[in-house]
This record gives sequence, structure tokens and C-alpha cells, in this order.
Amino acid sequence: MNHTMAKKIGIAGILMLSFILLLAIIGPLVVPFSSYDQTGLPLQAPGGLHMLGTNDMGQDIAAELVEGARVSLLIGIASAILATLIGALIGLLAGYSGGWLDNLFMRIVDVSLTLPYLPLMIVIGVYMGPSLITQIFIITLVMWAGKAREIRSQVMSLRTRGPVLAAQSMGASGAYLLRRHIFPGIIPLLIPQFVRAVNTSILLESSLSFLGLGDPLSKSWGSILFYANARSAFLTDAWMWWVLPPGLCIVITVVSFSFLGYWMEELISPRLRSYLAVLSGKKASAPNLLSTRTITSSSHAPVLEVDGLTIGYPKGSGMVHAAKSVSFSVGRGEVLGIVGESGSGKSTVASSIIQLLKAPAVLLDGAVRFCGTNLTSLSAEEMQRLRGNRIALIPQAAMNALNPVMTVRAQLAEAILSHRKMSKLQVNNRINLLLKQVGLAPERGSAYPHELSGGMRQRVIIAMALINDPDLVIADEPTTGLDVKVQLEIIELLKHLQKQLGLSMVFISHDLPVVLKLSDRIVIMNQGEIVDQGTSNTIARISAHPYTRRLIDSVPRLTGSNQEPKYSYSYGGIEHGS
Repeated sequence: MNHTMAKKIGIAGILMLSFILLLAIIGPLVVPFSSYDQTGLPLQAPGGLHMLGTNDMGQDIAAELVEGARVSLLIGIASAILATLIGALIGLLAGYSGGWLDNLFMRIVDVSLTLPYLPLMIVIGVYMGPSLITQIFIITLVMWAGKAREIRSQVMSLRTRGPVLAAQSMGASGAYLLRRHIFPGIIPLLIPQFVRAVNTSILLESSLSFLGLGDPLSKSWGSILFYANARSAFLTDAWMWWVLPPGLCIVITVVSFSFLGYWMEELISPRLRSYLAVLSGKKASAPNLLSTRTITSSSHAPVLEVDGLTIGYPKGSGMVHAAKSVSFSVGRGEVLGIVGESGSGKSTVASSIIQLLKAPAVLLDGAVRFCGTNLTSLSAEEMQRLRGNRIALIPQAAMNALNPVMTVRAQLAEAILSHRKMSKLQVNNRINLLLKQVGLAPERGSAYPHELSGGMRQRVIIAMALINDPDLVIADEPTTGLDVKVQLEIIELLKHLQKQLGLSMVFISHDLPVVLKLSDRIVIMNQGEIVDQGTSNTIARISAHPYTRRLIDSVPRLTGSNQEPKYSYSYGGIEHGS
């Protein structure tokens, strides 16, 4: 669903919901009768004073609809609020505390989710007796567990992120972390959850009332249908004005909240690819005849050419340059390493290649050509077809790149089906093959991200990057946050896969020895500019640039003497020295 269509659906939802709200709020001013008084003949057809006719007791059906709107909305909104609050509270406590409390809450959630809700509703409703309180209690009991599970997964992801860990290292209490870091992070998840909960609550209320478990002293749309069915409305023409109006009100309300839920999810969720076009500030253009698979080049032409790339950030009345006239190319089957300290512009260049610069960064000049096509001239939709398909990214933080509420297999399948049409069997076979290639057992596909180690999650991200056989892979510091042993395993894996698959790769890191081990050529960046470049052997052995020499000399020396220290090290079977 594109953003324009989602917006139209959201507006339609607002209009339909506005009609229902007006019915509940100003309906008593328009309809002159009470829904509880006999104001006409039994089963009187619409017309005259009774615009929608009367029921078998002579009560005005329009007045019943107005009263039903108030009761149904009250039960739906109250149940949704309670279910969302309970689910959020338990999800927060379970996800943040972990341990025995997490196990206790999750076992309760598991039991709640396995109970058949319709028989449960009937049993509890009969035991407690029909009333509004009973309906709200039953609906809340049915809905809270699913919300608690989703929120718990989000909390488990948030508590491992940098800001939370930094606050913990400074002595922040658990209450402070929950209030300032965790809870604000789940608010975007709560909003669409609440909207969907109102939708479900109104349906459940109608079901309970239709089964006779509603409050006999109040009238809801479901209870109107209950009495119409019990008093043989379908055996006469009365069903047309006694059954259809409340049924249409239920449908309009449910559809309006569904449309609002879809629209809010589109606005809030950063996962939706259609919303990326809005974030990038690019307007969707007319469909271009250029297909991602028609981007071709000869075997001798570079896969990637970056020419005079200049990127800036506005500051006051001027511009701070994060990259200045950056130019390089990557040939087929070649690994180009980009090295520089933090803030040198490495990741900014990587973001510009895949056209995902974050605001307020601005592309001031230059071109990025992939197989001869200038990516800066493509529309947002065309870039979406390239990303994850012909051009893949291995980001820094694997856990942040994985959805905490989806299994590994589901996320890999999503990456495939975003670009290809394949059967379920073909998708599973492809996933199993990639998991084996990155050193994971296919059974790991059923795991959630939090059930994997850091190294395993990084392997999943590598599998996701390779799942569609890309021509170019951009690895943006893929070993950040991993221990030394796991870093070596990931580097060896990338080196093996690059050779095996003949990948073209841009490998970005501040760790020069790692880049020397993996790359064919190296680009050295400092303060947004390329200060040195050459083959790995040239950079390590004979480069005379002062900044490059400082990087080389900062690597631990394994041999030398007190008089004339010498630098010697071996990577990938190649001995370097100076």
C-alpha cells in the first residue's frame, strides 16, 4: 500500500467514524423519542414520525440506534483502554525485569492465548450475569494477552540499546529508565494497538449481546439484533428496518477503525517501505521503464562509481561538509575498504550510495552510478526495488536491524517476497541454503532475535543481505559491538562468501587491520575527504601520507627493537612490514 492510498483510507475512516460519533452525540437532539418508550404501533414500517420504523413493542428504531451507538462505543473504548493498559503494564514489567517474573507473566500469557475465547465468554458471562461490567471484563480478558506479548518483545529490544545502556552505566534507576527511555519507545506501538482493540471490542460486544449476555437494561447494536432474532423479525418484512440498520452501524464502525489502524500503522511504523518515500522527501514519479534487472553493464565496467560526492549538513546560515568531492569505484568481484576514524564521513558515504541519507543531510553535488545508472536520478520506488535486491546493506547493529516480534525465517522470507514471487517451498529452501552458507543450522530460522547471540544475529543479517543474490554489498562496520573472537569469525565468513559468490563489496571500518585482511583496495578518509587510496599492499607497505602512516603505526607492533622499531604483521597469509 503506497502512502497516498493509505492517506485516502485514513480519511475515509475518519469520515465514517465521524458519522457514528455524530449519531451518538447529537442523535438525541434529532430523534424526538426515547428508545425505551412505546411511541408507535408494533412493527410499523419507516415513514412519518418514525424514520426507521418501530420494533415489535412499538419503540422507535432510530432512537434505539442512537442509544446503541453510545453503549457500543462506551464498551468498545473502555475495553480497549483496559486491555491496552494491562497489556502495556505486564509487557513492560516482563520485558524489562526478565528472570522469574518474565517467565511467570509469559506462562500466564501463553495460557490465556490458548483458551478458546468464545466458550470462555459464554461461561464467564453466565457466571457473572449479563451487564455492561461483565461485557467489559470479558472483552478485556480476551484481548490483553496478545498485546502484552508484543509489547514485551519491544521492551526487550529497547532495553539493550545504546541510550538505555548509557543511562544504566551512569547509575539510572529502573523506574527512571522505564519512564524516560522504555515507555516513550513503545508509545508508537500502543497507538495502533489501541485502535485495533476498539475495533475488536465492538465486534466482541456485538457477539456477546447477540448471545443474550449483554446488559438487559441497556440497548446496544448487538442487543437490538438479539431481540430482532428472538422475536422472529426474519419471518416478516420488519428485518429490513429492524436488522439492517444496526448491522450497518456495526460494519461502518468496525471498518472505520480498521482504516484508521492501517493509516496509523503506515504513519508510525518505520518498517513500511512505502513510508520511506515520505521520509526521504521525494515525490513519487510516474512509473519508469527502468527495471532493476535491466540495469546491466559489461563485465569490465565498474559495478559502482562514486564521482565528486559532496554532502552537507545545514548549520546556521552555512553548511558543514560531511563528505567533500569523494570519488572512487568498485569493480566486479572487488572489495573496496573505506577506513577512517569516527566522524570521517564513512557511513555518510554509505548512506548516500543507497540513497538513504537522514535529514537534515543534503546531497550538494556528485553522482553515484550503479552499473552505469545514476542512482541520484531514480525515483523512490525505483530505489526501493534496488535496495535489498541488487544492492544490499549489512548494518552496524544487528539487533536493531531485526524485528524483535518476528522469527528469523519470517524476516528472511519477507526480504525475498519483497522482490520476488516464489512458492512457500522455494522460499524455505532458499532460506535454508542461506542459513547454511552463513554457518547457522536451518532450525535457527524459528528463533526470535533475542534468542540468538550477537554473532548469530550478525550472521542472520549477512544472510538477509545475500538472500536475493545482490551485485553489490555495503558492509558498514559489521563487526561493531562483537568480541574479538566473533569479529574474526564474521570477517572470515565475509571473506569466504565474497570469494565464493564473486561479490562486489564496500567494506567500511575504522579498524585498519581488519580492512587490510579483507580488501583488495583501500580508501582512507579524514574529515570528509579522501586523503589516500591504493591497493592493500601499497597502503600497508609504502604509503607516505602522514594520516595513513599514523593509522598504520597505531596497529600493535609484533616485532622490533629499541633502536629502530619495525612493523610486521600477517593477514590472510600476506606478510606486511615497514
